[in-house]
Amino acid sequence: MAGELRLVLATLLRRLREQTAGSDLTKSQSAVLGRLERHGPSTATALARAEGIRPQSMGAIVAALDAAGLIAGSPDPKDGRKTILALTERAREEFRTGRLAKEDWLTQSIGRTLDAAEVERLAETVELLRRIAAA
Repeated sequence: MAGELRLVLATLLRRLREQTAGSDLTKSQSAVLGRLERHGPSTATALARAEGIRPQSMGAIVAALDAAGLIAGSPDPKDGRKTILALTERAREEFRTGRLAKEDWLTQSIGRTLDAAEVERLAETVELLRRIAAA
């Protein structure tokens, strides 16, 4: 069952990713944007540590995201030698737009594919999946 669940979830994630406009971002760049969105502003050093990569590699990721207008840096008020990186409004809008497209596709797919009883079962399953994910 674990193997089948992994495959089904991977397929579902792939289908959800297809619902947003194509992106030129690498997986590492997307991971950094996601971390900044979930955890808020951070230094490049802290991001490198959190992502498990070398600071030099994070420097290249940060430079690309900055050039794309997705992040911006400001001096750390506690230590002016450091730069605090944060998402730009453009990045936040892309997150909102992408989420809406994914949720719209998923809502329509559920409505087209499942009957009312199956939708209820799926709703119960969401909580079970949440508990597994949090374990």
